[in-house]
Amino acid sequence: MRNGAISRDGVFKALTEYDELGQEGFLSKYGYKPSTGYFLLHEERTYDSKAIAGVAHKFDQGRALRPDELSGGRSHAARSLARLGFTIRSSRSPDWTRDEIILACDLAMVNGWKRLEFDDLRVIELSALLQTMPIHPEELRNELFRNPNGVARKTVDITSRHPDYTGKPTNGNALDVEVMNDFLARPAEMSEVARRIRQGLVAGEFQDLPTEAEEEDDYSAPEGRLLLLLHRSRERNKALRKRKIDAVLRQGRQLACEACGFDFEHVYGDRGRGYIECHHVVPLHQAGEGRTKLSDLALICANCHRMIHRHAPWPTPRELRASMEQKHAADRRAAEALARPRRAADDRMPKG
Repeated sequence: MRNGAISRDGVFKALTEYDELGQEGFLSKYGYKPSTGYFLLHEERTYDSKAIAGVAHKFDQGRALRPDELSGGRSHAARSLARLGFTIRSSRSPDWTRDEIILACDLAMVNGWKRLEFDDLRVIELSALLQTMPIHPEELRNELFRNPNGVARKTVDITSRHPDYTGKPTNGNALDVEVMNDFLARPAEMSEVARRIRQGLVAGEFQDLPTEAEEEDDYSAPEGRLLLLLHRSRERNKALRKRKIDAVLRQGRQLACEACGFDFEHVYGDRGRGYIECHHVVPLHQAGEGRTKLSDLALICANCHRMIHRHAPWPTPRELRASMEQKHAADRRAAEALARPRRAADDRMPKG
């Protein structure tokens, strides 16, 4: 919201005026158009969320906001209303995420890369499972959210882009093709990824994971967002990190990054003593529920940790170190190549 905050009382006053004027009169009075994306639900009635938020501003801040002063999207008007405890619903289901497409793709592969129908028991089961996935907030879920028809349609989008498909592909999206190609290239690995996601959903492993939405944008994992969040929550287990650090120190080893050798205490003095990040080197889909061994963990600096997670496939600290050494060697060769002509010219210069 711009200009000022709105309150529940202000929203209720806007709802009362909306009821008195009717939708057409209310929208016309304040210059708003009917909502096409998000709606506010109150006492079994539907309201235009953007207009309600804008007019609530009048009761709280002295004037109604113009339509161009706020967005109707979840990040603005709808989110402000949801934060106040109001029920917000989207007019359409949200786009499919990688995690969801992995499960649909796995089902399509099991079915021989043939489409499935809405009344297939496997489609019905997947529909129910997707509805438990804690990725999309409630306000983005409408009554059709990931229903069997939608799941069946997604299998059509996937299978119609298979290399052996001879008909006309559906519109689908690029992520469908990307995930399908992962399955075609690494079927056993991706099937295990799908199994781990299913297992985690059934066991409720993902329900209380922090979202960290902004930071996720700079991380990449073919296993999807949920296993990535689970992986990172384990990496940040303070007790496990302390055990790893203590083990390294007991062995008389330096507390330095296993990829680049950076030593926080050497650079920062007392402020950096005992500090380093912990990275779980076991692939996400193989981590499972077993006890994490200290040998599964590597101590690395923040920069190397981010570089490992930035693009899939993730390199091990040793592989990252090797790539850095190759880069440094190439830089030295390039510098030497540039220096040779200069040295030769200097040798040709008359002396004295």
